[in-house]
Amino acid sequence: MSQLLTSDSMETRILVVTAVEAEREAVLRGLSAASTARFDVIAGGVGPAAVAARTATLLASSKGTYNLVVSAGIGGGFPGRAGIGELVLADVMVSADLGAETPDGFLSVDELGFGSSRISSDMEWNQRLLAQLSNAALTCTLAPILTVSSATGTAATAKLRERLVPGAAAEGMEGFGVAIAAAQHGLAATELRAISNAVGPRDRSAWRIGEALKALENAFGAFASITP
Repeated sequence: MSQLLTSDSMETRILVVTAVEAEREAVLRGLSAASTARFDVIAGGVGPAAVAARTATLLASSKGTYNLVVSAGIGGGFPGRAGIGELVLADVMVSADLGAETPDGFLSVDELGFGSSRISSDMEWNQRLLAQLSNAALTCTLAPILTVSSATGTAATAKLRERLVPGAAAEGMEGFGVAIAAAQHGLAATELRAISNAVGPRDRSAWRIGEALKALENAFGAFASITP
């Protein structure tokens, strides 16, 4: 069961959607550092489809409740842009593998004319969140975050995704799905990733999940005191 916190309807309300329970628990540990009832935190499942369905279902039954929806969790960082234990806040959430392979290379769904693979984050909210992190002496990179259905596991795929989305700093599996659900309900959205591993050749022994979860906890400790 997800933990839903209640608050006065006049307060700012934020829905936080993680993929798995360990991420949700890290978020809740951070929020417990201050007395707040402005956050609802759910584990929505792994991958863009599962999390979009879970988020949309909750939002449909909670119309008018939320001011912001945040996709949050750990993820991969592109070397040179986001290192282990660092934070990345999305200025745009990009479904990086939504499209088609062709003999001349990958074509995004945008290039195919079937829709858009990009959802911009709400910049006013991003500035508020960045200010909270700065006040807590936490640094954070503002950059594109990729959403993928299959995590990058080779140097070739990492280079391709960097080329397709210049400046991308992190990769996860849920941000675009959460943002789609929020957009369909007319809600602001953004994504926060705490980096557990480098994007590129898969090396499970090099992952630092505990360090990333602690960074996620610290971030939400900073967000806990956000004003209405």
